[in-house]
Amino acid sequence: MLIIIRFLLRLLFRFRAYNVESLRAPGPVLLLPNHVSWWDWLFLGTCLDRDWRFVTSSTTAQKSWLHRLVMINRRTFPVENDSPYAVRHMAEYLQKGGRLVLFPEGRLSPTGCLMKLFDGTGFLIHKTRAKVVVGYLRGASQLRPAVNPGYTRWFPRVSAHFSDVLTAPDPGHVSTAMARTKITGWLRNQMIGLQFRSEMEFGPGSIPRAIAERVAERPGFKVLEDVTWKPLTYRRLFLGASLLALRWQERLNGAKHETLDAEPIPRVGVLLPNVNSLPVTLLSLWEAGRTPAILNYTTGPAVMLACAQLAGLVHIVTSRTFIAKAKLDLKPLEQAGVRFHYLEEVRTEISAGAKFAALLRSWLAPASALRCTPDTDATAVILFTSGSEGVPKGVELSHRNLLANIRQMSAVSDLQDTDRFFTTLPLFHSFGLTVGTLLPLARGAYVCIYPSPLHYRVVPTVLYDKNATVFLATNTFLAGYARKAHPYDFRSLRYLFAAAEKLQENTVRTWGEKFGIRVLEGYGATECSPCVSVNVPMNPRPGSVGELLPGMECRLEAVEGVTEGGRLFVRGPNVMKGYLNADANQRFQALGGWYDTGDIVSVDDAGVLHIRGRLKRFAKVSGEMVSLTAVEEALAGAFPHYGLRLAVAVVAVPDEDKGERLIAVSNEPGLSLEEIRTAIKAKGLGNLAVPREIKTVREIPKLGTGKVDHRGLEKQLREAWMRR
Repeated sequence: MLIIIRFLLRLLFRFRAYNVESLRAPGPVLLLPNHVSWWDWLFLGTCLDRDWRFVTSSTTAQKSWLHRLVMINRRTFPVENDSPYAVRHMAEYLQKGGRLVLFPEGRLSPTGCLMKLFDGTGFLIHKTRAKVVVGYLRGASQLRPAVNPGYTRWFPRVSAHFSDVLTAPDPGHVSTAMARTKITGWLRNQMIGLQFRSEMEFGPGSIPRAIAERVAERPGFKVLEDVTWKPLTYRRLFLGASLLALRWQERLNGAKHETLDAEPIPRVGVLLPNVNSLPVTLLSLWEAGRTPAILNYTTGPAVMLACAQLAGLVHIVTSRTFIAKAKLDLKPLEQAGVRFHYLEEVRTEISAGAKFAALLRSWLAPASALRCTPDTDATAVILFTSGSEGVPKGVELSHRNLLANIRQMSAVSDLQDTDRFFTTLPLFHSFGLTVGTLLPLARGAYVCIYPSPLHYRVVPTVLYDKNATVFLATNTFLAGYARKAHPYDFRSLRYLFAAAEKLQENTVRTWGEKFGIRVLEGYGATECSPCVSVNVPMNPRPGSVGELLPGMECRLEAVEGVTEGGRLFVRGPNVMKGYLNADANQRFQALGGWYDTGDIVSVDDAGVLHIRGRLKRFAKVSGEMVSLTAVEEALAGAFPHYGLRLAVAVVAVPDEDKGERLIAVSNEPGLSLEEIRTAIKAKGLGNLAVPREIKTVREIPKLGTGKVDHRGLEKQLREAWMRR
């Protein structure tokens, strides 16, 4: 009978099981898988020896004869859920050398993602010291009938993945309650890690292929929309990309570069705002075998030219309408020999025959609409760092890097097919590109992209109109929305992620009080695709940036003068291939895969990261290291009587007596040094952290991502000093 069931599962669901050798471990041992469908027991049962028993609810078994048939038999271990003796009975069975299958979530997941784990499982492991094997059922959440409200079908591909035999860490001399909590947290990390590793090994190897899978499943799903309010279905998204790819092959193949031995230039610049054309262009360039380099149009022509020269760009894809509306000066790039390809003109070159052939192909074989599939380690995109403290660096991110970050974020949060993303962060920003756009496209969720995060009145209204459930922003933008939005505008939000700059306490408080929304702070860098850590509803740690994402590891190096924390180095599959800048890339490659974040970070006993500031933003005052970031945080929100528009930045300048001294820069002329001193003292900072003078400017310069442009601010102060 078992042979027949295995044959049917393989035939109908192409079922495969991996690392089943772990299931041969002698008892006491617990198999702890995720629980996403009514049929999980069937897939697992075909992998297990006959002495394995499934823990079931004897209470639920009384609902009907079918429940009793499935839940009470010689392969099950019925327990009463509300009985205080349930765990004792399981512990006694395990201590006799038993082997049990227990779903630690205690219920079916209606999200298709891992839900909370009941700490009774941690208590059971702690008391019995049983060995553990965690399991991950991949694809089972799509099975019908399903509790998952997202995309489902009758015969999805399903596979079972099992970890090696694990031993829970010894929690040490702590209370039973603390030991239970620690082991439950360890177990969750093991389950998340297995999910991530399985997706990386068996999932699509490139961004186009990941999106192509969704095209094959849901070709008519409206997945992408911009301010024109003309949504694109998956089919139209790939159709447009396929047609554009044909034009790029004709337009770009003749391009040569003097330093590339007459080979076609693989990199193509992209200069577009957040409109539907941008994701379509990225897909089309991948199909044409090219690497898009997304330029930051807010930096000005000089920086754009430097970035284009760094990437060796000869061709840039843009739009005449956008250039006119944004009033961009492209003459320096044109004079440098860069050729611009305007989408309005390229579209007119596409013949009716080509459109019909592509449409026919998209109907007959949607998943094969893209004819070129990039290698997983090929460079997917080139992004340029913000340049807040120097000249921008070109960062090469591979398809593997981007997919790793997408899967890391999906593993730690319960993002669903039914979620609706709203992305205002520009796609030249890695957070807006990876999490705000590529994640929903690869996940099968709707995303609306909006051209500017600076429209503080309009953004909340559009988000409200689109019933968005996932939103990304920076502290600066969140403060702007809080000033202008109606208290009901964000009623639909499930996830509000904030990153790119320090989240201020005043911003968190305002969003909690006015909108009833919890802001989840994360941390990352362009070089990490970008996410490194994040707070999630399952384990929020206010004031921190959360735990490291699965698959990542970190180490801290001591810094002279810094007593709390150290310089953070991280490593993982989402860390970049390298820099285009030769010197920077040489330093990165010498670290053997580790990325030097340049940030001072402390890590607590629970593995949660706390950012203390950038090393470059520490000043040495009278021989002591003072964090400029900590001073700015102390001042943020300390003066509510000036309103939310108030901004204060802190810079350090040389001082003959003390080495360096601090200067506060504000856009509020009424702010006094005494108020600043009082606010800093109230936060418990020492006298060395108090700025010695205050400068008033009309506007503190910001980067396109919302960060304070400290480099530009220091330049502005130098110029003002020279004019005196």
